[in-house]
Amino acid sequence: MTQLFPAGQTIPALVFDTVGGPPAILEGGRNRWTLLVVYRGRHCGRCKPYLTKLEGMKAAWEKAGFDILAVSADTREKAGADVEEHGWTFPVGYGLSEGQMRALGLYVSEPLSESETDRNFAEPGVFCLRPDGTALLIAVSNGPSARPDLDQLLDGMIFTIENERPPRGTA
Repeated sequence: MTQLFPAGQTIPALVFDTVGGPPAILEGGRNRWTLLVVYRGRHCGRCKPYLTKLEGMKAAWEKAGFDILAVSADTREKAGADVEEHGWTFPVGYGLSEGQMRALGLYVSEPLSESETDRNFAEPGVFCLRPDGTALLIAVSNGPSARPDLDQLLDGMIFTIENERPPRGTA
């Protein structure tokens, strides 16, 4: 059973191997905000357009003060194939463990068939993390069709940062 990660709390320190780059380390004490996008993996036809749209918005997110990281439970080979095929230039992590999925409060699914994938995987999750590692905004779904609109999310985060808004939903 999934227990949602509480807004306003510090995310656990997490390390992910990335395609073609150094490991990504998520923890507090950063100079910038982090947009963490957990995607289902290479098998998901909705993930690739979502991340490709994010690639097209990368400069705007960076201008707003964000580093971007996408991660899935896929193998290095599958994640690398997606990076190569779609030209994503933000860090793409792989090998997300089931323990890491649960620590982030993500829904975990079993593959419907061997043709889908060969391991349990996380359903989509988007986290906007403050430089201190606290989760300001969390959007978690139990299926591939519900994800935050990236244009609306960026606009809202710019407003939130400029107006120093606190995490909501903590009462």
